[in-house]
Amino acid sequence: MATPRPVEDTEPGREAYAGVLRFYELAKRQEWQIRDLPWNELPPIPEGRGTPERRARRNDLWRSVLTQQLQADMLACDMSSQLLNIAPDPEAKLYYSTMVQDESRHTEAWLKLIGEVGGTAERDPHLDKLARMTLDADTLEEKVFLMQVFYERLIIGRFKLIARSARGTVLEDICNRLALDDGIHHGAGMAYERVLLQSASKATRQKLIDAANRLLPIFAAHALWRPRERAWIGGLMHSRDVQRLREDLEQGVRLARSLGLDVSDIRLPVA
Repeated sequence: MATPRPVEDTEPGREAYAGVLRFYELAKRQEWQIRDLPWNELPPIPEGRGTPERRARRNDLWRSVLTQQLQADMLACDMSSQLLNIAPDPEAKLYYSTMVQDESRHTEAWLKLIGEVGGTAERDPHLDKLARMTLDADTLEEKVFLMQVFYERLIIGRFKLIARSARGTVLEDICNRLALDDGIHHGAGMAYERVLLQSASKATRQKLIDAANRLLPIFAAHALWRPRERAWIGGLMHSRDVQRLREDLEQGVRLARSLGLDVSDIRLPVA
């Protein structure tokens, strides 16, 4: 459970929350429903070719991708619900009310899509660790930093990659929508974190750097992890995956620096 933030003389005025409210309004304008997806117009995932065995292998690969996304959004339901409950600021609560709805809608979309392609595959153990770290963080500043500033931003690139590999499918449509939603979540988190850090102590700021150093190795393990259904392709793409991971992690450090944090102690994991 996060500790309450002390009220100090430096507590920002309500005008400081205008950025959070702008993202709340944007989230409401961009809201979509499960019925908006092209369920009866497009195939759920890319259709395999070749022998039945090859098509089955391809289907298993995509099931593993969907399972990882379902797992991530189910965990995001827990994290966003926690933020809604502990955020003391009404502007943030408004935003987190939309974020809870988004993550629930994402989960519903993945559940429906997975049901059409044969069910779930192997669970990613690193995602569970990332969620536990965020849920167990001591302060609100840490929770926002870990979930929205870092993780929400880093995962957007994964949605874009999946969408490019799944042209003309329901999966592509979902990934494009989620990339937009998570971009809004990230932007709202950056706006709220800036407000929180205006009155944050040096010790609180250092906790964020310490949290980043705990998160980054686990995120790296998550980014490079491959379930058995994708193990055969993981080796072929390893060097590109490592390069992409490095770019993502460096972007995360730049985001932390843009919040006014001293990032000199952040340690990037070596893949």
